[in-house]
Amino acid sequence: MILSAREAGIKEFIIVIGYLGKKIKNYFRGGERLGVKIKYVRNREWLKGNALSVLKAKKLVKESFVLLMSDHVFNYRILRKLIKKRPRSTVMLAVDRRKPTKEDTKVFEKDGKILRIGKNIKRANAVDTGIFLLKPKIFSYIEKCVRKNKTELSHAIALAASEGDAEIFDITEIPGNAYWCDIDTVEDLERAEQVLCSSLTKRSDGIVARYINRPISTRISKYLARCNVTPNRLSFLSFSLSLIASLLYVFSNYIHILIAGILVQASSIIDGCDGEIARLKFERSPQGAWLDAMLDRIADGMVIFSISLGCWLATGDVKVWMAGFLALLGSFLISYSADKYEAAFRKKAHSFTLPVGRDIRCFVIMLGSAFNQLFLTLCFLAFWTSTISLLRIYKVLVT
Repeated sequence: MILSAREAGIKEFIIVIGYLGKKIKNYFRGGERLGVKIKYVRNREWLKGNALSVLKAKKLVKESFVLLMSDHVFNYRILRKLIKKRPRSTVMLAVDRRKPTKEDTKVFEKDGKILRIGKNIKRANAVDTGIFLLKPKIFSYIEKCVRKNKTELSHAIALAASEGDAEIFDITEIPGNAYWCDIDTVEDLERAEQVLCSSLTKRSDGIVARYINRPISTRISKYLARCNVTPNRLSFLSFSLSLIASLLYVFSNYIHILIAGILVQASSIIDGCDGEIARLKFERSPQGAWLDAMLDRIADGMVIFSISLGCWLATGDVKVWMAGFLALLGSFLISYSADKYEAAFRKKAHSFTLPVGRDIRCFVIMLGSAFNQLFLTLCFLAFWTSTISLLRIYKVLVT
């Protein structure tokens, strides 16, 4: 939750602690390890409603603030959009339009205003996500409720709503996967892990990446996320597998070629894991993305050159080098033309030509290795990548 909020641009936190508070404080300390600042407020009445926990922070909050539930997992885009809002009301609550369950805090809204909120309201058209943008006036609503022995936060929100002082922020309007999960049980935890893994799919994924690589890489990343592994280490692991494959292609016998093809495909899958771990652990960086791209290009060059060398050693046919040169040139042109197009036109290159991503090229090499047809593989890669590059040039000229 803290890392998601940090990704949205929030750097200062107040954590209200109660149960196991000392353990929480010892773990996070001042927040330096996470690149944030953390202050703590102790709530000795943590067995009562959660509104009391909010009230404990009153003296430390003098301006609008975000309130988050510590057992919620959410996409940082929700919070990034929310904090850009300028609500007139004291309460702005992020809501989801999904069908409510028994455990959900339900919301009934009309024209953007909250009319009723609670677990037991009969009519509802939204669900409380536990993500709030609040003004300090919320403390006066809480105090009024506490005096009536109503200590749940939903009581204070309902009071604000009764005075027309509570509005919604609909997360279903956010493009992309605006997920959130409330984790109360082991089943909720498992569901949250599934949601996080499914969120790792990118719209730019090719056919092979989406339907073959991702289902495997996300399962690997799910376990690697618990280990002390960094995205850069995975980038080097992917590169190492390609390097071993390159050495095997030179031997020119079928067993070595088959193993090399499998390693190329494995390298492609691990290449997806580094980005997934970076997103899961919030360790994305321009340096890491650059390193990953550079290692991928070097790996592509090594594999295609080694295939060409192995074919030539086996056949002595000079045409192999021509096919290998065009395949190598096409492989670099595909990546280079896409990067330059996106930099110049601020538009994804895959949106205007047929797909020929690295995932597809590695899969083609694996298939060619399995059928022991490396020369035909080079010819196919040369033809396909060169054709796509020429199509991109044509598209740019006629646009």
